[in-house]
Amino acid sequence: MHPFPHQYLVRATGKAEGLIAVSAPAVPTLQTAAPAEFGGPGDQWSPETLLVAAAADCFILTFRAIAGASKLAWNDLTCDADGKLDRVDGVTRFTGLTLRARLSVPSGTDTERARRLLEKAEKNCLITRSLAFPIELICELAVA
Repeated sequence: MHPFPHQYLVRATGKAEGLIAVSAPAVPTLQTAAPAEFGGPGDQWSPETLLVAAAADCFILTFRAIAGASKLAWNDLTCDADGKLDRVDGVTRFTGLTLRARLSVPSGTDTERARRLLEKAEKNCLITRSLAFPIELICELAVA
């Protein structure tokens, strides 16, 4: 790992109408638009969906690191994320996020230990730790 602080550079480019191009060094450019709820087309990534996606993605990456360090064998992990945007005191902002994690583990795995590691991943995910609203984690485990 590189020493802190880390810096992440992103550029967004747009015109009066149309899609916004979001780019960063060495990664593919994304096309974004306002979500349907704000009058956008609803068929592109939006800042709102990107924020929720970042939380789900970071959760899985954090779990991968924690499970690896803990020597926990696992098959796959799916995380459905549901971000709630609301208007509170005249300000539109995210007010909550639910992460529904479905973890598949091999037969013979200590499922309570696996659940604790999922909870640890949520608590240590740098994206969810950086958000100023409640995060709910719902864990489902399946033994394959």
